[in-house]
Amino acid sequence: MIRVLLADDEAMVRAGVRAILASDGGTEVVAEAGDGREAVELARAHRPDVALLDVRMPRLDGLAAAEQIVQAVPGTAVAMLTTFSEQDYVARALGGGATGFLLKSGDPYELIAGVRAVAGGGAFLSPKVARYVIDGLAGGGEAGGARRLAREAAARARVQELSPREREVLGLVGAGLSNPEIAARLHLVEGTVKAYVSAVLDRLGVRNRVQAAIVAYEAGLVES
Repeated sequence: MIRVLLADDEAMVRAGVRAILASDGGTEVVAEAGDGREAVELARAHRPDVALLDVRMPRLDGLAAAEQIVQAVPGTAVAMLTTFSEQDYVARALGGGATGFLLKSGDPYELIAGVRAVAGGGAFLSPKVARYVIDGLAGGGEAGGARRLAREAAARARVQELSPREREVLGLVGAGLSNPEIAARLHLVEGTVKAYVSAVLDRLGVRNRVQAAIVAYEAGLVES
């Protein structure tokens, strides 16, 4: 059973997310918070597998709460609940240690899949969020479009330096699969997959699976 801390200042949003997660049968919301400071306190008290945090909350926003939870409760994975108007916050969330980005208005399956992925040590970006993240990193307007194309070309060049198997692993990391799931998909032992993932992160020069996932999206290894 995946234990989840849910933090959002809107009670109706929490109720909807809780209902979606309950329908999975393998996920349990063990605590709910209405603001970021309460989320940090509950994370320390309950030590959930996943902290699912709204970006905008009173007293302490979700980004600051994510940073504190990652530092105080390292065994808890953090995923952010976002809207399309919040792309500017993504870079900070990445730097703060969040490994999931889920769209509030997205498909319920994506919410369940995202929670499963980050609970299993993977990274998950809702496909629509991923495209928005990439566009946001590039900026807007014609200049932003040019930067996005440049980033995509650079990402394709970077992944060409990987072996075919490493590119396959990177694509599955981008799709949100955990090491055990990748191992099952590719018929490999988990230790081998862990070695592949470490090698991919090292060769790409990225710090974590979320950054690797963004490269995978930019290089066209994941459908968005």
